[in-house]
Amino acid sequence: MALMISVSGIRGIFGTDLTPENLSRFTAAYGSWTGGGKVIVGRDTRVTGQICENIVVATLQSVGCDVVQVGVSATPTVAMAVHKHDAAGAIIISASHNPAEWNALKLLNAKSEFLNAEEGREVMNISEEQSYRYKGFDQTGSVETDTEALDYHVQKILELPYINRDLIASKNFSVALDPVNGTGAIALPAMLEALGVEEIYSINDTPNGLFAHNPEPLPEHLQDICALVREKNCDLGAVTDPDADRLALITNKGNLFGEEYTQAAAFDFILDKKKGNCATNLSSSRVTEDIARKHGQKCYRSAVGEINVVEKMKEVEAVIGGEGNGGVINPDLHYGRDSLVGVAIFLQLLAEREVTSDEYRNTLPDYVMRKSKIPLADIDADAILEKAEDVYRDLGPDTTDGVKIDFEDGWVHLRKSNTEPIIRVYSEGISAEKARELADEVVDAVQ
Repeated sequence: MALMISVSGIRGIFGTDLTPENLSRFTAAYGSWTGGGKVIVGRDTRVTGQICENIVVATLQSVGCDVVQVGVSATPTVAMAVHKHDAAGAIIISASHNPAEWNALKLLNAKSEFLNAEEGREVMNISEEQSYRYKGFDQTGSVETDTEALDYHVQKILELPYINRDLIASKNFSVALDPVNGTGAIALPAMLEALGVEEIYSINDTPNGLFAHNPEPLPEHLQDICALVREKNCDLGAVTDPDADRLALITNKGNLFGEEYTQAAAFDFILDKKKGNCATNLSSSRVTEDIARKHGQKCYRSAVGEINVVEKMKEVEAVIGGEGNGGVINPDLHYGRDSLVGVAIFLQLLAEREVTSDEYRNTLPDYVMRKSKIPLADIDADAILEKAEDVYRDLGPDTTDGVKIDFEDGWVHLRKSNTEPIIRVYSEGISAEKARELADEVVDAVQ
């Protein structure tokens, strides 16, 4: 597996693809791109995190950046620290849901957002051309440590006008956690305790980066937390990925709430408080349109990718956004996925509406999503996409990112993979059979 380089940073297996040399080169490029400004540095719990952090911090100093280290921190906490320190940006050392042998650099700008395409290309060009310049001994940057970044993050959530800590505390909620030995093991208990939740049960809660199961919070990896919820009779289960920007929920009956429905619940709550648009990506569930319609609002779609959702949110002045992978983006806090604010919003919703998590889930429409692929081999990917657009022209397909075709009872989204010679086929229907039927129909039509 070669080093993966994109506008959002670099990612690879440490020691083979991700080496001290390319970590330093890319960091020097980013530090130079900021103009030598103040940069926040945080990391998830991976075993190689400290090594990477040492390299990143020293390199930033070498190109004249002042560094604020926040240590082991959730990605949204690092993002909030950019605002706290009025920084020029941040480097988050985390490979998200990738296995433990991976690590990565994720880059934020001065707005606390992931770099957009233009900003990312500028950093990549500096790295490729090695046009960064190291400073002399009297111009190197300083280093300071912020041990209160999480406290700041939590406090800002408590200050949101629609989060009522006393109401949540009065419900005596019990919550089970599976932070997969990642940063959620630190961040989620702090958030819950601040909300007055006293009964917290946890598995895989040692922040050592040794992931107890595949760290992506998909259904097949969550049976232990479902069992814990049932065993302890909890009101809710919460699961995060290693850097705690994604949130998956478990109902009080120990059933999967559904990653796609995390953002739907947040949309439902926020749109009930304030009127405005919402936004998500093309591959997220249709339930978001249902929620928006319920509140008399519109849900807009962007290309896949967090920064694309953020840019669409700004374009349409969305009051809430997210992604179907369990990402909640609340612009009242910051423009990034945030599991902490997601948990706070969901507990507030349950407290206000006086329903259980299972009862609330049953109020939402049911959709089933399916993911498959078309191997390309000698097939031209663009030709397939063009044919899909032509065959379904009467349905007005969305070509923002590949081709998405909306049917009355579901949809199919075709897009080229950035990492494999395949076309990814996402489909959703009112049943698993319908999702498969729609996908098969489209694939047959284009092949």
